[in-house]
Amino acid sequence: MTPDPEQEDRLRAAFARSRDAYPSSLPPVERILTVARTHRRRRRAAAAGAVAGAVCVLTAALTLPFLGQRPSVGPAHTASPSASPTATATTGTPDTVTVRVADGTTDGQSWSVALEFHRALPKGYTLPASPGGTTASGNALLCQRMYIAGVRIDRQGGPWSDCQPVTGTHDPDGSGSTGLWGLHDKGTTGTRLMVSNPGPEVAYGLLRLSDGSQAKAPVVTVPGTGYRAWAAPIRDGQTIAAVDQYDAHDRRLSHDTYWH
Repeated sequence: MTPDPEQEDRLRAAFARSRDAYPSSLPPVERILTVARTHRRRRRAAAAGAVAGAVCVLTAALTLPFLGQRPSVGPAHTASPSASPTATATTGTPDTVTVRVADGTTDGQSWSVALEFHRALPKGYTLPASPGGTTASGNALLCQRMYIAGVRIDRQGGPWSDCQPVTGTHDPDGSGSTGLWGLHDKGTTGTRLMVSNPGPEVAYGLLRLSDGSQAKAPVVTVPGTGYRAWAAPIRDGQTIAAVDQYDAHDRRLSHDTYWH
């Protein structure tokens, strides 16, 4: 069915916010092949070729519902990814900190999400150019490492795909995004991962899936920084009904059915 003009306008606005999240080292056509939707509150520098991927994102937007349910409402079954807000960080080098956000097994496949923070721009990384031709700013690098069945999502983009430059340890541009990620068909089929990088007030996210099940995902923070994330898996064949985010007192801060 052809979407009405208002729906088209909303989908185009969603794409405009999505194209700047986690720019790939290569043109983001490769990244868009694995990403269903991504929200950003603030615009970041986009890699060349983002406009070419608009049709892919628009198609996914028309076919993919989205996220959550208040803890006191809905079916009793609630699954939680394996994660802890106080998860132990692993330091690869004095300048790099990696923290596990969540991991588990879904559809018989292992999956994991981690945040990797480089306190200085690593050797071999080049700041991307913005659409206006200027170079993006930042003196540090924040990477989101996501694996399904041992395969890194967006591996086609090179070692710095799903990484974004940030300034210091508390850059507000390091938060405010939510994305659905996978290995197949723009993230619309197979086992997928919902990953959010919320603001400091959020304690956990809650997904409600199309079969009525729920997944509660606690926020994990990279120690010594303001960079945070929660993550939850979505089984093959399932879609997302809604997503809610809550503070530490179980007060709902957001309710998103925008993609439904």
